[in-house]
Amino acid sequence: MFGSQPSFVMYDEEFKKINVVIERLLRESNSKVIFLVDKNGQLISAVGETEHMDTTSLASLTAGNIAATGGLAKLIGEKEFSILFHEGEKDNLHISIVAGRVILVVIFDQRSSLGLVRLRVKKASEELGRIFDELAKKTAETEKTNKMSPFAEITDDDIDNLFR
Repeated sequence: MFGSQPSFVMYDEEFKKINVVIERLLRESNSKVIFLVDKNGQLISAVGETEHMDTTSLASLTAGNIAATGGLAKLIGEKEFSILFHEGEKDNLHISIVAGRVILVVIFDQRSSLGLVRLRVKKASEELGRIFDELAKKTAETEKTNKMSPFAEITDDDIDNLFR
């Protein structure tokens, strides 16, 4: 579905940058709610009218939806469907994969249009992609400096002393 992307650690600085981008997207696309979900279905962030929504289930089902449509894509010879759109009576869902790492979900109603949402999502996706690239580099650098296990400094003598 996403290839073999390494996991990443979310740092406060990048989390704030992500929220700035998705809050701007919410305003500029005139949407109701925006979610950012990781490939495992964990909610990263949500902005907008989330009070009456089960955000955990929405995040999980969105990841499942991406996985299912990924299977459909493979069956017809596509790598993936990077954008999905679901139209409802009142609300619509625009789902896209950002930088092959995360899922961006935009919920909007008649106050907006698919064209406006797609235009604003494209711009926001580029910004989010850059943030997630920074995050991946930061995570890789941190892993290099912390290559040793947190238990590497503990000797057998230390363990024996604990149980005496």
